[in-house]
Amino acid sequence: MSQHRIDGLRIAGIATCVPARAENNLDPALGFDPDEVRKVVQMAGVRERRVVEAGVTAADLCFEAAEDLLERLGWERDSVSGLIFVTQSPDYFLPSTACMLHQWLGLPDDCAAFDMGLGCSGYPYGLYLAAAMLKGGGHRRILMLHGETPSRFVAPDDQATRLLFSDAGSATALELADAGRANFCLHTDGTGHAGLIIRGGAFRDRSPADPRELFLRMDGAGIFNFTIKRVPPLVRDALGLSGLSVEQVDQFVFHQSNRFIMKHLMKKCGLPDAKVPMTIEDNGNCGGPSVAVTLTRSLPAQRERTQTLMLLGYGVGLSWGAAVVELDPQAALLHRDYAGTPARRGAA
Repeated sequence: MSQHRIDGLRIAGIATCVPARAENNLDPALGFDPDEVRKVVQMAGVRERRVVEAGVTAADLCFEAAEDLLERLGWERDSVSGLIFVTQSPDYFLPSTACMLHQWLGLPDDCAAFDMGLGCSGYPYGLYLAAAMLKGGGHRRILMLHGETPSRFVAPDDQATRLLFSDAGSATALELADAGRANFCLHTDGTGHAGLIIRGGAFRDRSPADPRELFLRMDGAGIFNFTIKRVPPLVRDALGLSGLSVEQVDQFVFHQSNRFIMKHLMKKCGLPDAKVPMTIEDNGNCGGPSVAVTLTRSLPAQRERTQTLMLLGYGVGLSWGAAVVELDPQAALLHRDYAGTPARRGAA
């Protein structure tokens, strides 16, 4: 079991950025049967999704979130010595998109920058990696960016995925601190890797005979069973590692997978509605960044006390993880629509 306790760090701020374009699942122009769509909307809970325009990537969304956050925090660019970009929607197979983001953000050449290829569990995993780098020495401030554009890899005629997935980018700033702690529980079961998969386009099969293999395939029943089996023990383990009860956690922030699934998890874990914020109705399932989006949209920007949060990601891989963190009143929380300013970052 991968469990870790890391002290002496704080989350200085979180910023999220979503596309300005909203796509309503009940729009008949999508071409799906209206009665079937209403059933899907009622179960999954997704009424509206945010969808990028052509040419906009997860890196673009994360760039704008990071710019907003750096400006709000007043961090000098040369004080950032680590940049982690968590995504399964990179701009290119190579180079690492993190290297491009490093350029766009104007970070120094002694800043380590790299991609991490995780999806739904990526937010707690990314936080763990950033925290471990801080405590490992040599780093004082790190940016962890997490962005996805699932709308770009779902088949337009696949009702099960088209009506579920949305796009978003996020930036989380972490720094060394005298106080503050984080606890992590991280898990993997690669035997379920085919439950969410894009089989074609990469180096296993660069040019598949069936063009549908270039789009996401999802085993909905298998993912549901995996989630219901794995996430409740994850919540219990994370509470045990942190020495906390359900009552002592202010918010349980789930990856916004599906309202039906989240309601099942809440019941199995004994979590009250008031402690489980949801943003899936008008922001869809935007993969791992949905954790950050839910934080910036559901927590008040002005807070009177430090809050204890459990952040939960689970899905593609199969992979699942939890981070129990503290968010002090000074931590910035920012959210906005994408402004579409590629000129500000120079050539792509």
